[in-house]
Amino acid sequence: MSLIVMKFGGSSVADTDKIKFVAKKIIAKKKEGNKIVVVVSAPGNTTDDLLTMVTKITSRPQLREMDVLLATGEMVSIALLSIAIDAMGEKVISMTGPQAGIFADMTYTQARVKSIDSRKIKKQILDDKIVVIAGFQAFNSKRDITTLGRGGSDLTAVVLAATLNADLCEIYSDVDGVYTADPRVVTDAKKIAYVSYDEMLEMAGSGAQILQTRSVEIAKKFNIEVHSKNTFNESKGTVITSKEKIRRSNMETPLVSGVTFSKDNVKFTIVDLPDTPGLAAKIFSRLANINVNVDIIQSVIVNKKNNISFTVDKQDTEKTDLELNKISHEFKSASIVYDDCVAKVSIIGIGMKSNPSIAAKMFEILNNEGINIEIISTSEIKISCIINRLDMLKAVKALHKGFGFSVDNR
Repeated sequence: MSLIVMKFGGSSVADTDKIKFVAKKIIAKKKEGNKIVVVVSAPGNTTDDLLTMVTKITSRPQLREMDVLLATGEMVSIALLSIAIDAMGEKVISMTGPQAGIFADMTYTQARVKSIDSRKIKKQILDDKIVVIAGFQAFNSKRDITTLGRGGSDLTAVVLAATLNADLCEIYSDVDGVYTADPRVVTDAKKIAYVSYDEMLEMAGSGAQILQTRSVEIAKKFNIEVHSKNTFNESKGTVITSKEKIRRSNMETPLVSGVTFSKDNVKFTIVDLPDTPGLAAKIFSRLANINVNVDIIQSVIVNKKNNISFTVDKQDTEKTDLELNKISHEFKSASIVYDDCVAKVSIIGIGMKSNPSIAAKMFEILNNEGINIEIISTSEIKISCIINRLDMLKAVKALHKGFGFSVDNR
């Protein structure tokens, strides 16, 4: 008998027909002799619809109230799904994040899970109930409901799998798994059978909308094997697991596993800063204090002045701009420039670190397409380039073709 955590994304529970389909899928899994804990997202585009309503009221809502609002979507899902399961004759109970004992810090809208009191969940599992839990939400030390950031239901599922010592964590959506590129952009993209935690971390952080980055970090930390699968077919999906398991299943690890892109970036440049030791540390510490995650960074010295460029997520544009303008006022000669027409394209693969020619090949491909690279960032298994957003799709298709993904590489 196995304990399985099954997570269903918003597209899987978008309407009542899909909810009933998911209920049958869950019950079938239970009848195979498994104990089941289910995590669900808000139905369809509910979260986006709620955010749109907020923008029609104010551009600066209180973050605490945003959490109260956004948490309602998952409550709709757990109630409807539990009603469907009960109507089909199975024992079931729904729980919000707080009811499930998921405790987080005080960062509203981007809370980090601190602990889970799983006693109530375990009691219901022992009572042979399917436990349906709202993803994306928790409670903090003030007993306020709070949310875990975009894609937070993935984090809920993986954290629960780790806490409950589950045998498997299955993440269901409307795609068949992880692909060599977004199949909506690259028509000949291939599904990957196995992806390492490190590759998935880089893919998630570079724009692949399969799993939330923090959920992959937890999966790696606790060695939770995650299966990314399609709700609506029986495809085997993609297994996210350790490098060792992948190496045992592949004599030769592919050099590049996939091409990703992100268009939700803004590039800031602080021009004419004094070339002073410790200045960069001061700038990025102040951005960290306002919870701005900085991605790619470049520093260029021109005439003994330092020009620092970096990218942030588009949603952090306003608060980044406000903080940087405070900093620029402290240095009379400095000024702020930002560009919101940029994109990030990346190639990722655990085989890259053993082949020094990969970077040269990537730059050659982009050059042949007439694409200018503004900033470059590298790691052992990833190379990312900031380019003009108008060139993004051309770059992704050219890189996918250039690295030989027209045939299945795994």
